[in-house]
Amino acid sequence: MRLRNKPWADEKLNEFSHYVIANPEEQKGKWQDVFGNDNPLYIEVGTGKGRFITEMAKAHPNVNFIGIEVYKSVIVAALDRVIEADIPNLKLLNVDAADLRDYFAKGEVDRVYLNFSDPWPKTRHAKRRLTYKTFLSIYEDILPQNGEIHFKTDNQGLFESSLKSISEYGMLLSYVSLDLHHSDFEGNIMTEYEEKFSNLGSRIYRMEAQFQ
Repeated sequence: MRLRNKPWADEKLNEFSHYVIANPEEQKGKWQDVFGNDNPLYIEVGTGKGRFITEMAKAHPNVNFIGIEVYKSVIVAALDRVIEADIPNLKLLNVDAADLRDYFAKGEVDRVYLNFSDPWPKTRHAKRRLTYKTFLSIYEDILPQNGEIHFKTDNQGLFESSLKSISEYGMLLSYVSLDLHHSDFEGNIMTEYEEKFSNLGSRIYRMEAQFQ
């Protein structure tokens, strides 16, 4: 992915540190204190420009949400949405998903969302997919027993490889849609990519999977 450098990004992230949590490793095991309540905690790994996580937080005020994005040049766009929304149940982290164990204690996260992740289509890059077994192991460590992953993509190849990876890991598939926008699923909130690809006629795939 080619991203435009934004030299002012660091300054903006620091200015709004009450939304973009600096040194999140210091909050490991303490996220209820950060939000000031004991509501469930849902995270989105690869939050992009923040449409999904912001709209989810608006729609579910009794759930705490954290959007995770590794690229500064992208998370500043998500920050603009969060600032505009100005709601107490939403924070952002500018960190790498490979390090989630450093920021969340065992069972501290109640649900993980993966939306339109980079498909890494080449076989030699399979380990980089956010549904590869090493990432599933990370999610399992921060989720409670029977914790869930909710996954959406427009990429059929990624969806098929994710179904295989999740099944081989021993997870239970509780929901699978091969055409989400023509299904009976209720309450879907679209990401920016989802709207774009759907308008181009692409099929949207969705699954929910549970650790056992």
